[in-house]
Amino acid sequence: MSKRFTAGAVAVAASLALTVTGLGVPATAAPTSTRTFTVLAESGVSTDAAIAAIKAAGGTVVSRTDDVGLFQVRSDRADFASRATAAGALLGAAEEKAIGRKPKLDRVEQEHLVAAAAAKGKVAKGNAKKMDPLDDKLWGLDMIRADQARKIEPGDRRVTVGVLDTGVDASQPDLAPNFNWALSRNFAPDIPDVDGPCEVASCLDPVGTDDGGHGTHVAGTIGAAANGFGLSGVAPKVSLVELKGGQDSGYFFLNPVVNALVHAGRSGLDVVNMSFYVDPWLYNCTANPADNPEQQAEQRTIIEAMKRALTFAHRKGVTLVGSLGNNNEDLGAPRTDESSPDYGDTPPYPRPIDNASCWDLPVEGPHVIGVSAVGPSGKKADYSNYGTEQISVAAPGGWFRDGFGTDTYRTDANMILSTYPKKVLQEEGSVDEDGNIVAGFEDSVFKQCTAKGECGYYTYLQGTSMASPHVSGVAALIVSRYGKQQGRNGYGMAPDQVEQHLYRTAAEHACPEPRLQTYTNEGRDETYNAYCAGSLNFNGFYGYGIVDAFAAVKTPLKPNARP
Repeated sequence: MSKRFTAGAVAVAASLALTVTGLGVPATAAPTSTRTFTVLAESGVSTDAAIAAIKAAGGTVVSRTDDVGLFQVRSDRADFASRATAAGALLGAAEEKAIGRKPKLDRVEQEHLVAAAAAKGKVAKGNAKKMDPLDDKLWGLDMIRADQARKIEPGDRRVTVGVLDTGVDASQPDLAPNFNWALSRNFAPDIPDVDGPCEVASCLDPVGTDDGGHGTHVAGTIGAAANGFGLSGVAPKVSLVELKGGQDSGYFFLNPVVNALVHAGRSGLDVVNMSFYVDPWLYNCTANPADNPEQQAEQRTIIEAMKRALTFAHRKGVTLVGSLGNNNEDLGAPRTDESSPDYGDTPPYPRPIDNASCWDLPVEGPHVIGVSAVGPSGKKADYSNYGTEQISVAAPGGWFRDGFGTDTYRTDANMILSTYPKKVLQEEGSVDEDGNIVAGFEDSVFKQCTAKGECGYYTYLQGTSMASPHVSGVAALIVSRYGKQQGRNGYGMAPDQVEQHLYRTAAEHACPEPRLQTYTNEGRDETYNAYCAGSLNFNGFYGYGIVDAFAAVKTPLKPNARP
């Protein structure tokens, strides 16, 4: 996951706030400067009625997403949010307010770079008999038997996988062959106060770019081409679709995420990968007593908007895959949230979380396949969230600290290697201005160039963000293998059937003994202790098992499993 699931480990800088404000502001409040809001209509309210209510509250509609009743609105009224929330036709209004920036490095995903004791000079044990030169470092593909699966089904170009993330670097030679320009969109314009100066005048980065890096890494694991160059993905012949819903800074806000999901449904995408949570709340609660009325109203708006968007995409045939997160907790018995809100004038404060009325979105939303992360040993990574209520399957996510007591402990090779933008590596200091790898980073960054001089870059990350794309790749292989022609130009498979087959073919993995796992050997305190509940068939660490690409494409669908 992007920066979000490092909550509790990182003091996150302030960010864009989708904040319900003004509840209790007098109706006679003087106008202020123009502000932007995300407004959600009540269920069953017509678009015309919602727009009329917005106008009556003092707002002007800038854009609209009729499929889920979402509107982007501008208003110069200080009391707009309270007026909109009071309107019977509207559920709530969330102000878009940009303050601050995120930390440069993610302390979970880039642990190998921020850990003072990071080991140097150790390399992965490789298998030279691979399709692409760097595939010998992809232990994750071996674990899920993707290298065997591609001999049966490498993926179908008609199958489209949306990468709902920070963007995708389509100039990367391993991604360029599979990038779908026609369907790709950017829904998240740069916000200078959050992302830094805009790269283009419009602040809407061109499709095919990624100034954050996270989305490019995810895309490579899903579908980097098997072309004798660089490395290959789980499904090396499917089409990759950029759905830029995250800021360059790594934050994901309601309006871009909802619009990306609606576009995925309208466009007939087959799979969407989601490795994030919707800011500014780690958990969105309907009425948390620790929150004030404005904050409660904001969270109810986020909950309803996300549920509508996820349900819309699912009904349109999209298989939804989400990472469980890097907060090392049981999502069925969440700890007190001490990281929210992650923005603005209000610092994070303790929020006891009621599991019955609080959701970690999108992974706890409807129809989302939740993925935990394991290291090369198959052990649940110390950072990975878990729990029988939310987990579906497990997948390789990398674990820098795996292999305690061996020479692989605290090595980069324990993590997940994938595609990454040169520009971001240069900003992080591992690649120089001439495109060469800086001394000291030879074990964590790799460069491959084609005969034409086109170069691609690769780096290691870890997290449930890296586990989720393994599952999205397997889901894409299932659709490729068993999908059917739909309509004149369509091709696909019912997401419920994809999910059923994914679970049925996952490699069952029993809970470890003892079931209460500690990570003291790896240098972690008692907050990382994790109890694995459940059976061999289904448990809180592995769900239905570790996904198995080979079994997924080799095992026939059940007779009643109709695409």
